[in-house]
Amino acid sequence: MADEAMTQTDAIVRLKELVEDIDFTMLTTQDASGNLVSRPMSTRQMDENGDIWFFTAEDTKKVDEVEADHDVGLSYLDSKGMRFVSVAGRARLVHDRAKMEQLYTGSLDIWFEDGLDTPGIALLKVTPVECEFWEPKHGKIVMAAGMLKALVTKDTPDDTMRHERISC
Repeated sequence: MADEAMTQTDAIVRLKELVEDIDFTMLTTQDASGNLVSRPMSTRQMDENGDIWFFTAEDTKKVDEVEADHDVGLSYLDSKGMRFVSVAGRARLVHDRAKMEQLYTGSLDIWFEDGLDTPGIALLKVTPVECEFWEPKHGKIVMAAGMLKALVTKDTPDDTMRHERISC
């Protein structure tokens, strides 16, 4: 029996689980010269609306780049689990003290010396437009066995990865 694609609802639930579990992403923006530039960011939350939240300082190049061009990319990678997420979205700077209080943890003190009272602390909100994810369909061991079999038999590996695309 062939595996069927997930429903849109199930795919969105799985996307949220992956984004919050993998945590670190590379946020890609476009600089003033038109170059794509990426930097690591720690995901705080993917909320019930699908928005992905990060903390940032206002006086950074990424904020300047987001304000000049709201289109961004997020790339999540879990190499051990063979899980991958790509998000194309629109970003904006948000000043919402209640949301910051909800999302802030002590681990952020390394970046924000005075916690939520750090001058210039803000949130970066990414609203997904298109999302894709890839992960083993039947777990890593089954995927590894299928790839090993393909190496020995010189065949193309069976379809071992689940791939879902979500238009938000």
